[in-house]
Amino acid sequence: MGEREGVKEVANGSNFVYSPASIRAALSLAAIGGKGEMLGEMLCFLGSESAADLKADSARLVRVIRSSEGEPEGGPVLSFVNGIWVDRSMLVKPEFAKVAAEVYKAVTKSVDFRNQHDEVRKEVNDWVEKATNGIIKDLITTGSITPLHRVILCNALYFKGAWQNKFAKFQTRPQNFHLLDGTIIQAPFMTSMQDQFISSFSDFQVLRLPFRRAGDNSRSFSMHVFLPNDPKSSVTPLMQRLSQEPDFISQHTPKVEVRVGRFMLPKFKVSFGFEASEVLEDLGLKMPFSKYADFTGMASGLDGLCLGKVHHKASIEVDEDGAEVAAATEVGYFLGMCLECTPTRVNFVADHPFLFAVIEDQSGVVLFLGHVVNPLKVD
Repeated sequence: MGEREGVKEVANGSNFVYSPASIRAALSLAAIGGKGEMLGEMLCFLGSESAADLKADSARLVRVIRSSEGEPEGGPVLSFVNGIWVDRSMLVKPEFAKVAAEVYKAVTKSVDFRNQHDEVRKEVNDWVEKATNGIIKDLITTGSITPLHRVILCNALYFKGAWQNKFAKFQTRPQNFHLLDGTIIQAPFMTSMQDQFISSFSDFQVLRLPFRRAGDNSRSFSMHVFLPNDPKSSVTPLMQRLSQEPDFISQHTPKVEVRVGRFMLPKFKVSFGFEASEVLEDLGLKMPFSKYADFTGMASGLDGLCLGKVHHKASIEVDEDGAEVAAATEVGYFLGMCLECTPTRVNFVADHPFLFAVIEDQSGVVLFLGHVVNPLKVD
């Protein structure tokens, strides 16, 4: 699956951020409870050849992220948790429970959707808010959980890292930022004369900002900024390439530091939430949302259940010190409601719309992905 969710213009004309890793984790957890033809479709969508491969792929994803938790002080703070809320009328199957606990480190709780559905909604929202350090609030809106719900799967992902080389706050100055409609606004830009990881290509540049590591053996994370050369160019073509070409990021990752001339990057804060089921269906994941869904591998009494809405929220704030990012994904099950050659000095002036990605460097796992079209907008 990779970053294919970003193909659809769910954020056309606005700032946008989401977490491919969070959405993949939630869908993978749902898939291990699937059966038959529907499971085959989910495996194909997630890029796994078999259920065993999916478990192995998921174990690697969880290992990449969770192995960074609890590292020595000084490195990024990272939290990745999964939760399952099951109606008390359901009996979770031992095989599913084992994989959910051992591979996804998921905690399962028995609840009463029939009589306390709104209390469950609040409980899940509180769990998400706590897991994301208070950033993601009200993931599930009022009325979204009904007595017809039987299962909720949820993933929460949080990352906070300091730049390896922080920007000096006294050097931050208002500068022009060019919007796609030709309007020019004033936004606070960070700058530095330190060497930077920058690569230049025919129609765009890439900046890599490493996060500080706790030690030589700790995980390595960085934020990539993809900047079109043409200030009037939409970020959509770049987003499509990044989404459709599996090796796009690795092939365009700057490896060498260069001397900079003009170097400016705006501070920004982006929050975005959307209901992803239509996006997923447009990308080919249809059976889990239909009457042909089969999740009987998860628990007894799940005949007739299909996936309902998939709620996703993410937020990122970038300033002189570093970046703080969080995301959460909720999947609900309904009953009967189916539906490189570098110059001596390189300029990098991000004064027009650009893409960004927060990445674990060794594995290439994309934790967060988005674009900024107006750094002054928060939502």
